[in-house]
Amino acid sequence: MWVEVRHVPNRMLAEMWKDLFEGEGIPSRYLPADGTLKFGEASAYKVYVPGDKAHIVEEILRKI
Repeated sequence: MWVEVRHVPNRMLAEMWKDLFEGEGIPSRYLPADGTLKFGEASAYKVYVPGDKAHIVEEILRKI
């Protein structure tokens, strides 16, 4: 099960978080926050990771 770890205001920031987490070996994905499948640049997004990796993400976020 995937859990939300970040809510960001645009696609660029969603991609940045996704790249950071994947660079640490944590699979991640992002989806539009409004639940649609319209991937606009200015839309808000939610970043998700597998539930069993959420504690690792918390550690990463504490360090930055």
